[in-house]
Amino acid sequence: MHVFDLKARRAVITGGAQGIGRAIAERILASGGRVSLWDQDAKLLASTARELAAAGMVHTATVDVTDEAGIAAALRATVHALSGVDILVACAGIAGPNVKTWEYPLDEWRRVVDVDLTGVFLCCRAVVPLMIAQRYGRIVAISSVAGKEGNPNASAYSAAKAGVIALTKSLGKELATENIAVNCITPAVTRTGMLAQSTQAHLDYMVSKIPRGRILEVGEVASLVTWLVSEENSFSTGAVFDISGGRSTY
Repeated sequence: MHVFDLKARRAVITGGAQGIGRAIAERILASGGRVSLWDQDAKLLASTARELAAAGMVHTATVDVTDEAGIAAALRATVHALSGVDILVACAGIAGPNVKTWEYPLDEWRRVVDVDLTGVFLCCRAVVPLMIAQRYGRIVAISSVAGKEGNPNASAYSAAKAGVIALTKSLGKELATENIAVNCITPAVTRTGMLAQSTQAHLDYMVSKIPRGRILEVGEVASLVTWLVSEENSFSTGAVFDISGGRSTY
């Protein structure tokens, strides 16, 4: 495993208790960084922190990414514990139900968009002023290939992830002269607990679209993200990095 140089870097990872967020935390810790895991599942968060503690400094904050006040409190606690924030990885997300657009429950639509898009916006809005003040930062948002192509029976998820792509492009351009890189990645279906929220038919459809013919592993995502949040990524910003196994090549 290649080790990136993240010594002394301080990372906030939303949705950090499991799945992609946890894998990214493990890779950042292995690269010498310190992490603050933000998640709304307090029990799982505590368990993950115990399991990762031997790898390095692990702070936790129980937070709902749709709660502006909760994010502010989590950020204050994180800054106190880590003495600042250099990196934000926005992983927190939900899949929502697999139904036709015209049958999609309005409350579920709002919930998916709130978590998957507005949650990214709120976390960025909270952290960016700190990064501007120190003239350094790295932000990576986890979008999805669904945000590029739109998955049938997943309109809220697809729309929210498309919004993450546009948000990334806007914010990246706004911060381009501040030594703050803002990028997103577009994974294909990934082996995480979120798969349990999807029907087997929907999973079969998504895998059938991947030329590599398999589900993406979280460690593969973590490798890409860890480079993006390192100082080695000194030029790319406002960009979309594909990790879809050949499903999309743009």
